[in-house]
Amino acid sequence: MRKESVNIGPEYGEEYFCKYVFQELTWAIRSRIIQKHTKSHPLSGQVQNSDFIAIQAETIWASLKEQPIGNPLSLEKLLGEENGVPISLGELLSKIVNNLCALSGEETAFLFEPSDAKNQTLQSPTSGSARNSVGPQTSLPGNQPKQSNNS
Repeated sequence: MRKESVNIGPEYGEEYFCKYVFQELTWAIRSRIIQKHTKSHPLSGQVQNSDFIAIQAETIWASLKEQPIGNPLSLEKLLGEENGVPISLGELLSKIVNNLCALSGEETAFLFEPSDAKNQTLQSPTSGSARNSVGPQTSLPGNQPKQSNNS
């Protein structure tokens, strides 16, 4: 598993000033984090709601392997709205972990917005003109009813 070390400077606050080590997550861990915070429609499977903040926070937390003794980062701190991490630090940590865990921009966009309400099933060009295959086809020349000459 790949690891990445980052030295956080005092520009994010003295409490965060130190070395942090992040480790790549397994596919299973990342998938479980995403599933935990994503709600899908029971029948269609379309994403109805996804808590991108919680997914990012848990991904950062799960990949964090070393931090200063005072443990300035916690899941609660990453999720905190009142006493959370500074925006610039959160963005930096997200970028590091997304690169390390290979979370693409497409995956991030998918998680960030619920899917459209419209049906995304592709239609076949001929699906609107499907014919009943039972019985003779009356549109073919050999299947046309014959006119009788009985008058």
